Amino acid sequence: MPCIPRLKKRREFLQVASTRRKWVTPGLILQVRKRKKPLYSLYKGNVFTLPEGQPDIRIGFTVSKKVGNAPQRNRAKRRLRAIADLVLFKKARSGFDLVLIGRKETISRPFTDLEKDLKTALWRTGVHIDAPADGQKAKG
Repeated sequence: MPCIPRLKKRREFLQVASTRRKWVTPGLILQVRKRKKPLYSLYKGNVFTLPEGQPDIRIGFTVSKKVGNAPQRNRAKRRLRAIADLVLFKKARSGFDLVLIGRKETISRPFTDLEKDLKTALWRTGVHIDAPADGQKAKG
């Protein structure tokens, strides 16, 4: 399975947060930003093509010190990365930047519940592939 491109710079995280489009679940918070340009045009001078079947998305992960000490934060990030790899290839719509924010419950929440949390957040923010388009209200 190919790797989803990552958001790494603070500026990129702030751009996603500035849209104020998010959904909070018990296990995680998902922030969403719709990009105006496709991913390949964001890399100056480099030809960047996506592997077959991969959505045109970038993702970032963050866990604050409120969650716990460094090993606990790292565990939360590992769990978020695993959930993202499992869900986003099949369920995410192209053209978005996503930020997954870990919560205290991310560490202890059952894996299947975290998976449901991410799918719910994708649906409610309109990023889920089966969700209505941006102009329509998402139900469920």
